Amino acid sequence: MMQPPSGLTPPPARTLAPAMTNALHQSFDSLVVGGTLHTAQRSFAADIAIVGHRIAAVAQPGTLARASAKHVIDASGCDVLPGCIDVHVHLALPFCGTTSCDDFAFGSQAAACGCVTSVIDFAIPSAGQTLRQAHEAWLAKAQGQSLVDYAWHLAITRDEHLSEIEKMVELGLPTFKEFMIYESEGWNSDDARMYRTLQLMRHHHAMLLVHAESSRVLDALIAQHHTPEQMRKHGARLHPLTRPNFIEAEAIERAAHWCKVTGGMLYVVHMSTAEGAEIVRRVRSEHAPLMAETCTQYLTLTDKVFDGPDGHLFACCPQVKKQADVDRLWLGLHDEVKVVSTDTCSFTRAQKRMWWNEAEGYGDWTKIPMGLPGLDTMVPLMYTLGVQGGRITKNKLVELCASNPAKIMGLWGKKGDIAPGFDADLAIIDPRASKIVTPKNLQSRCDWNPYEGLQLAGFARTTLVRGRVVVEGGEPDESLRGHGGFLMRGRPMLL
Repeated sequence: MMQPPSGLTPPPARTLAPAMTNALHQSFDSLVVGGTLHTAQRSFAADIAIVGHRIAAVAQPGTLARASAKHVIDASGCDVLPGCIDVHVHLALPFCGTTSCDDFAFGSQAAACGCVTSVIDFAIPSAGQTLRQAHEAWLAKAQGQSLVDYAWHLAITRDEHLSEIEKMVELGLPTFKEFMIYESEGWNSDDARMYRTLQLMRHHHAMLLVHAESSRVLDALIAQHHTPEQMRKHGARLHPLTRPNFIEAEAIERAAHWCKVTGGMLYVVHMSTAEGAEIVRRVRSEHAPLMAETCTQYLTLTDKVFDGPDGHLFACCPQVKKQADVDRLWLGLHDEVKVVSTDTCSFTRAQKRMWWNEAEGYGDWTKIPMGLPGLDTMVPLMYTLGVQGGRITKNKLVELCASNPAKIMGLWGKKGDIAPGFDADLAIIDPRASKIVTPKNLQSRCDWNPYEGLQLAGFARTTLVRGRVVVEGGEPDESLRGHGGFLMRGRPMLL
């Protein structure tokens, strides 16, 4: 693990209690028995005792008396994982002239059925809003709706927001976001703001997330291709044509430079390129406090998806790239890529069709809402293509989707592990079960799916969020909407 610079020492893990030997004769609210537990460090057979919303004991199979529990969950033959954390979602986001179709109600159901028990959204201030007002707006969206726990990163879109950082950290919001693109949306941060923000990240023990794409060069490429002739000829393929790999790579290089000179902790979101992975690897070797995530679409899809008649559905930002990038990012999961997320931003077929001009017989690709659904399928894709495909172990899956997200995002000690004292967030997977992905057998409101037709294992048979069973038999308990709560977070940890 990289050593953090001075002032960014990670906090110790919460003291775990009660000791297992003292818990064997207690009364429990629930027992999970018979399963094989998988943490980031090891896999082992054990039973789990739950009292209230926390894990009270993890014990040898059969040593916890079933009669001592009000509720027994039989996980025989199943894999038991700590609840996963999707650190990058956009629920009910106003974007590209519409609003993403999955809100906290439906998005959280998709998450829970996909083994995800906590999500972290992005609170983006509207024009004139403070960070505190954006936080309150996102609370209003989520409270009483979510099946799973939730938090958000705060988007810094104006210089005035910088003075709020200290207070937001005190409120349990230690992660912030800046976009290097989206000038037309009013979200763009320039180098000066990024530099100043990273200085404040170091001072306040916080972390900046950055969407790394080169705005002005990207805009120039779009302008060069934004003609009727080009749009008739190429259609939705203009997405990958105007977003070559260097658009991301240059921006990561630039952001990484400000990370090095300030010592402020930086996290590159949704990294999609081999070049980006190489830059992150090199800069980390120079002891800069830099980390990166990738998303399941960049581990599974290539820009060949744009060749089909429904290619426009796959428009996302950044775009999916080449097979060489896919292969390099899988390799990066063992080194510089610390987290797998989804960047969930779901739009229906009708919303995606906003680009099409019936009278002209072609579409303006810049008007396609950019984003993909992903909460249902993140863990199943990693379980099927990663674990069953021989690319990663179940322990690595937990590391990438549960323990590392918890550590990096200030949730370690209560999320990301199966241990006494941690929240009883658990996902139980029957490894013998699988299903063919169709929109009808997923929880997302989206009426299409990027992975439609794939047969995937790794969906949750049972999901617990803070000790409550929110998914049973693969189906969400809609009566528990609102069970999820806001997560106050501590200091981010550099890995």
